[in-house]
Amino acid sequence: MRLDLLFVAEMIDAASRIVALTSGLDTASVERDATVREALLWRFTVLGEAADQMSRETQEQHPEVPWRRAAGLRHRIVHGYWSADIDVLVSTAHDVIPDLLIQLGGVQDSLR
Repeated sequence: MRLDLLFVAEMIDAASRIVALTSGLDTASVERDATVREALLWRFTVLGEAADQMSRETQEQHPEVPWRRAAGLRHRIVHGYWSADIDVLVSTAHDVIPDLLIQLGGVQDSLR
C-alpha cells in the first residue's frame, strides 16, 4: 500500500500539471507550442504509468477511477507518438482531469 500512496501522489501531480498546462488553451494553441505540447504528452505519460503500476487491490477498491483509460492513453502516446491526437489530450485535460483529481484525492485519503 505504501507504493500505491506514492503512485497516487504522482498521478495527482501529473494531473495538476496537465490542468495548469492547458488552462486557457485550445487545441490549436497547444499544437503551435512545442514546449507545451511535449510537456502535456509527458504528463499524460506519467499519469498513465502511475495508474498502470497501482495495485489491483487499490484499483478494485476505487472503481470510480478510470485506471485502464489512463494507462491506455499512456500506451497510445508511448507506442504511437507520431499519431497522438492533441485534440483528445486537450479535451481530456479540460473535461476529464478535473474530476479525476477529485477522485484521486479520495484514493489518497483512503490510503493514508
